[in-house]
Amino acid sequence: MKTFDLIIIGAGRGSYLAAKAANLGKKVAIIEKSKLGGTCPNRGCVPSKLLIGYANKIREIKSSKKHYIKSFIDDIDIEKIFADTNDYINSVEDFYEKKFNENVTVYRGEASFVENKVIKINKDKITAENIVISTGSRPAEPLTEGSWTSDNIFPLKQIPKSITIVGAGFIACELANFFDAIEVKTIQLVRGDTLLENEDKDIQEIFKEQYTKNVDVRFNTSIKEATKQTNNHFKIELEDGNFIQTEALLYAIGRVSNADTLNLENTDIKLNEKGFIKRDEFFQTDVKGVYAVGDASGENMLQHAAAYEVNHLSKILFEDKIKPLKFKYMPHAVFSDPEVASVGLTEQKAKNLNLNYVVSTTNWKASAKAKALKIEYPQTKFILNPYTYEILGCHLIGFESATIIHQVLAVMHIDNDIRHLKNMLYIHPALSEVLLPAAVNAIKVIKEYKKSQET
Repeated sequence: MKTFDLIIIGAGRGSYLAAKAANLGKKVAIIEKSKLGGTCPNRGCVPSKLLIGYANKIREIKSSKKHYIKSFIDDIDIEKIFADTNDYINSVEDFYEKKFNENVTVYRGEASFVENKVIKINKDKITAENIVISTGSRPAEPLTEGSWTSDNIFPLKQIPKSITIVGAGFIACELANFFDAIEVKTIQLVRGDTLLENEDKDIQEIFKEQYTKNVDVRFNTSIKEATKQTNNHFKIELEDGNFIQTEALLYAIGRVSNADTLNLENTDIKLNEKGFIKRDEFFQTDVKGVYAVGDASGENMLQHAAAYEVNHLSKILFEDKIKPLKFKYMPHAVFSDPEVASVGLTEQKAKNLNLNYVVSTTNWKASAKAKALKIEYPQTKFILNPYTYEILGCHLIGFESATIIHQVLAVMHIDNDIRHLKNMLYIHPALSEVLLPAAVNAIKVIKEYKKSQET
């Protein structure tokens, strides 16, 4: 049995930890059953955002009439779009492999625990004082044989003339937006009557109204049966008795833990009720020296959270900075059309927690840059503590929302007080200036609330 200083299971964000440890002279084993880099660059965040770039440009051209420009799209070279995206995906392995020096041993295959600190990989058994489980998550199993998930759609192998996408979350809405934009006949099936159910309800409503102007979404619709036909098309029978014929079928119905592949029953490592690995605030599982980071814990299933956790764990392991990590705020974005960005509490969550709060909602019409975009719907919504001026939540919908919200994040992290956004100097008329009237209105709402409490 071979002994290492560190074993990492999963070569996504864990690759950076492996590289850092190896540069410090540690003997590292990293185990990957698929591709180095993990989900994000190979089949998740990056390739999907590359596709969104094409979708955004197509939408921009098609909306040029608002700017008194007559334009048309002569051709969309879908094959080139797919080829360029696949070229990027094919470069990922080499990029990550170059991060490793001679102290890193890469094992290809599926890891399984034999006991607390003994791992079997292929025919080998290896052990280490410290083991990091960085196995991520995977899409929930598709309900129809031969259909796609967000995992097996990349690399893009075929160009369908039609696609049906099942789901109402951000993955479904990002991919449906792309396929519709490149003029693949797209239908999105949603079991309920909402999209992006985790967003603030006001944002949900705006998103639904704008998004469905482009994408054919069938709400309150469930699949009774779907089968792949001899012509490689899918025949979908809906619960209401209607049928859909589609060339491609993609399920985006949530993600599940990969912990079931690790044979953790041979260890003292415990799982939560959803099958994700339990850990403490230092990322340590029920076995001392065995850690879980990223999606493996099921806590913050976002790439930027995983990267932050890996960086923090490296300080615990190699810099003797034994400090717990508890995220104060966890931002996220939906890169669809329209774009959404959020941080903190939704109004519904604040209400459920029985918090004392006020709400300020402001459009972007005071911004010359926003006005130049000729988009009517953009909004900024703040959830605020009326006594401390603390930003409890911020929700944006509109062009470059994911970029603009970082200004709010900076204030929240340094000294969470909405008045800083009012008092700071903005470049006029930069788009981020939309936060100035939003902050002014928020402070006005707080003052009115306080005045009402005095009477």
